[in-house]
Amino acid sequence: MRILISNPTIVNNGEQFQGSIVVNKGKITEILRGNALPRTACDEIVEATGLYLIPGVIDDHVHFREPGLTQKATITTESRAAAAGGVTSFMEMPNTVPQTTTLKALKEKFAIAAKDSAINYSFYFGATNKNVDCFSKLNRNKVCGIKLFMGSSTGNMLVDKAAELEKIFAEATRLDMPVAVHCEDSNIITRNAQRVKEEAGEDAGVEYHPAIRSAEACYRSTKSAVELAMKHGTRLNVMHISTAKELELLSSAPLQVKRITAEVTPAHLTFCDKDYTRLGTRIKCNPAIKSIEDREALRKAVADGRIDVVGTDHAPHLPKDKEGGALKAASGMPSIQFSLLAMLRLADEGAFTLETLVEKMCHAPARIYNVEKRGFIEKGYHADFVLLNPDRAHTVTADDIMSKCGWSPFEGETFEWAVEQTWVNGECVYRNGRINEEVRGKSLKFNR
Repeated sequence: MRILISNPTIVNNGEQFQGSIVVNKGKITEILRGNALPRTACDEIVEATGLYLIPGVIDDHVHFREPGLTQKATITTESRAAAAGGVTSFMEMPNTVPQTTTLKALKEKFAIAAKDSAINYSFYFGATNKNVDCFSKLNRNKVCGIKLFMGSSTGNMLVDKAAELEKIFAEATRLDMPVAVHCEDSNIITRNAQRVKEEAGEDAGVEYHPAIRSAEACYRSTKSAVELAMKHGTRLNVMHISTAKELELLSSAPLQVKRITAEVTPAHLTFCDKDYTRLGTRIKCNPAIKSIEDREALRKAVADGRIDVVGTDHAPHLPKDKEGGALKAASGMPSIQFSLLAMLRLADEGAFTLETLVEKMCHAPARIYNVEKRGFIEKGYHADFVLLNPDRAHTVTADDIMSKCGWSPFEGETFEWAVEQTWVNGECVYRNGRINEEVRGKSLKFNR
């Protein structure tokens, strides 16, 4: 079945142009400029005049909580929320129950996603102090990368032994697998937390969170990770950069020549410490949202190339988990449904261009992880794309939220853009508020 997506403004590979695309058997078969017509008649025409067409967003950083934490979220619910937000592929983190630190646990996750995910998927393998020998048994064309909690504890996944860190970086380099790293120094965090307890008590307000998870804690750990990556020649992706200081460690060289890349979240680009008064623990996350100066520096780094990719760190918790302050409330927030809209608003405000947004959310994750035939509007590529309406202002309400936890820090926010349709492998999975429950994504493939 040949489908014509007719007359949107296409944003791809650093340019905008009026045109159309033809989709057949899950692939993009023609890209037409201006008023050019397809070679042969199409079976269906989707009228997209006035809309923007961009590649599907690839989110390299999500926590979908399944298995073991399904009271918070499932692959079904969060992949549907992702589709509603224009995300067509995700890479999911290993801190589920059981943790994805064994080949058995990894295999089980892929099986769940094959059955339940509305969009395309892959999973990280979690590094520990004891499992580097498993790396060589991973399917490098199927597993997106190695996730390393370096200096910040998540269950037993904190890797804090120098000898094991050397092995992890060396083995990942040998296998040409990227290492995605969470960088916060736990010793500094512990000292800061003790100081806050002495000053404000166990019920210290959430406004103390950036003093506990401080800029120094981030910088020290990120510096260590960068030094290890440079020593071993490792492909390193530093997740959720949150400080201006860390940017000193990053290069603005073209992405194609980088071995060390950096990610930022829409939350760290949108919020600052002044928002704790308004939003409380809804914006408590690790690393912490910090000062307005940090936020502005991060926005500039997206524009100038020091930050390469935008990922959500989508991390749902139940409302009761978010009760308490800096020392008690769970860290993490659901954001995948509204991440693209938040970035479009920043583009409208002049923080960066629409072409840069597409580069950071669609092209860059495909390049960094060597995703096969996704992330671009190109002939022969999988037909993953989003149709956006630039003139459909709406305010997010609780009824809009598709994540299982039922809340979002973006509730109450007004966005000028709206996601009209999301297509995955040539099928429309989301259209104007409705999910096509029959659509299933595919396992991502990586060229390694």
